[in-house]
Amino acid sequence: MLHLDNKLPPPKTCTVLNLPVHLLDDYTGWLIERMRQGIGTHVVTLNAEMAIFAEQDRALAQIIQSADLVVPDGAGIILYLRLLGQQQQRCPGIELAESLLLQIGKLPQSYPIFFYGGTPGTADTAAHLWQQKVPELTIATQHGYLSPEDERQWCETLNQQQPKLILVGLGVPRQEFWIEQHRFLCPNSVWIGVGGSFDIWSGKKARAPLWLRRSYLEWSYRLYQEPWRWKRMLALPKFFWRSLITMGNN
Repeated sequence: MLHLDNKLPPPKTCTVLNLPVHLLDDYTGWLIERMRQGIGTHVVTLNAEMAIFAEQDRALAQIIQSADLVVPDGAGIILYLRLLGQQQQRCPGIELAESLLLQIGKLPQSYPIFFYGGTPGTADTAAHLWQQKVPELTIATQHGYLSPEDERQWCETLNQQQPKLILVGLGVPRQEFWIEQHRFLCPNSVWIGVGGSFDIWSGKKARAPLWLRRSYLEWSYRLYQEPWRWKRMLALPKFFWRSLITMGNN
């Protein structure tokens, strides 16, 4: 459900396999305004793989359905929207996060940021490189391999420091469940699941070349980098088939 202040018009919403997708021309500007107003926001970056997971996992579906902003991350979601007659631009989660970091760096007031997830050292490196690029940013980090006691201490840190933006890179769907379970710690923050963004920012992995991204084939490059993901990638043809069935029934 969207929880909106009167100053923020609600985004138009389309439905993709029973999941909401919110359509905006400027997701970054909308989220920056939410931060300024202190409106807590859970952002889900939806792709075909996550949509199929949600069909099989009711708890995940409920999290996506109740998110404050669901952006069309994947090419499959964009193609589905086009079948519905919606000419929406793709909004990859990594690009949305990058845009937010750049914009926060230009703001006159300080907006503390937390990076959570990745292997030990990855989020640290990503934060260091971002602070070199945008010295105005204040970023705290924590890797995603914590003992129960370490996680309790990390949650206490979140509660005490109340960062404005929290990027969680634990992978789908773990990051979505983690955000849902811990949002109460920072109720006025913007929370975004960013998958493997820390790996890319830190230089551990490379993002697909631009021509593949523009051709909606970024998934193929990810499969090339991580061939063990092939079973997860079976969700893509399943999504395509489900899309055809849904369109045929409309």
